[in-house]
Amino acid sequence: MFENNASYEKYLDIAPDVQEALDGGIPVIALESTILSHGMPYPENLAFAADVEKVIRDESCVPATMALIGGRIKAGLTKEELELMCRAENVGKVSRRDFAIYLATGKNGATTVASTMICAAMAGIRIFATGGIGGVHRNGENTMDISADLQELANTPVAVVCAGAKQILDIGRTLEYLETMGVPVIGNGTKDFPAFFCRKSGYGVDYAAKDEAEIAAILNTKWELGLKGGALIGNPVPEEYAQDFGEMEKVIEKALVMADEAGVHGKDITPFLLATIKDLTGGESFKSNVQLALNNARCAARIAKRYAELTK
Repeated sequence: MFENNASYEKYLDIAPDVQEALDGGIPVIALESTILSHGMPYPENLAFAADVEKVIRDESCVPATMALIGGRIKAGLTKEELELMCRAENVGKVSRRDFAIYLATGKNGATTVASTMICAAMAGIRIFATGGIGGVHRNGENTMDISADLQELANTPVAVVCAGAKQILDIGRTLEYLETMGVPVIGNGTKDFPAFFCRKSGYGVDYAAKDEAEIAAILNTKWELGLKGGALIGNPVPEEYAQDFGEMEKVIEKALVMADEAGVHGKDITPFLLATIKDLTGGESFKSNVQLALNNARCAARIAKRYAELTK
């Protein structure tokens, strides 16, 4: 399933429960570890990890959190490995460009959307639940600061369920980039592309699916046709946890100024902005972040179950 090259298997450890599920046709949901190591403080991240796994198991699916640990690709973590990622001591943030470096040097790394997709594809997992994807950053037309997530979506056959692109990004240009790369953007019961903390971004999706079953059918058709790459599923944050778009824009603008003044850029910018926004909103954005991620895990599990029925 991954780049027609079986040699990666010597680096790959699939957790026993994940392997058993894969062998038995039970749906498996990939999860990233950057949200744990670089997106939430300890021990809140450990509690979140337990909650998101419970959401997936309650839907009769199996969770598989991805990470790079000691020169190994981990598809599913032990309690000790999960604790290691949540404590985040000497744990880097790994995207595609860093993947081989971390494995060759034995460094511990938390996986982003892009690198989680790589791990999932290697393990044979089709559906991945995250919070929000990366994309084209504001002023990206000048800085060329564009997340590797977008290229991964264009090339790796994994569907990503998210609450849209993070509102700190240039969402319009992010969607234009995805269109250029041939990545279908599907709304789960919505014609509006969500904006992470907010249910609407002001931009539309390519197709508003009526439910998870229809999304599964679209994914199955895409991959049966041999079309390259994945798909992006926009699943809005539940209304009771949604933030006001205009108010969040004011907060984000302030956070961007603070990042510029602090000289923060590159892969450090997103964790800095999310932490700053959490402070500026008195923790309300953090509550939204947790709830949208749990909601995405539930949505991903339901898609995966329908997809498994189609591919028996």
